Amino acid sequence: MTVSKPSQSISAAANTSARTKLSNPARTTIAGVMGSAALASVLLGGLTQWEGKKNIGYLDIVGIPTACVGDTNNVVVGKFYSDAECRARLEQQAIVHVNEVKRCTPSIGGGQLVAAGLLAYNIGGAAYCKSTVDRMFDAGNIHAGCDAFRMWNKAGGKVVRGLVNRREFERTLCLQGVPA
Repeated sequence: MTVSKPSQSISAAANTSARTKLSNPARTTIAGVMGSAALASVLLGGLTQWEGKKNIGYLDIVGIPTACVGDTNNVVVGKFYSDAECRARLEQQAIVHVNEVKRCTPSIGGGQLVAAGLLAYNIGGAAYCKSTVDRMFDAGNIHAGCDAFRMWNKAGGKVVRGLVNRREFERTLCLQGVPA
């Protein structure tokens, strides 16, 4: 199986966090939540790659109303969402899910935070916080936490090839910079 490599090195993205300043600290942005614009870019790029984009509300493969870039929050099936609405929804939901990850697993950053953000966006913050991924990270076992991404490969009780590929991508991000 070939899994595409993340487009940007997580360690390079993490190194820029010290240089990244928000122009308006009172405004919450995905860059502010992630700790750097570079990490935010990797997260948003991953979401766009794996979620795809549809400007019209639809039912996903298990019947959940979805729109834009995998957004399931207050979606109206059949409604048209402009590109600007989709971008705003993506950033807002990314902030919500990354904040949930940080609440449950405050010790992670870099590649683990990006990967966990991608997972939480897909499965929901509550499911992430109850997951083996979170438990392993909280226990300090980063390798086991990264491996546990593979458990989330089903939709409607069936293994889905796209989810298998996505979890391998997330696991690769998660393990970047982690000593063997």
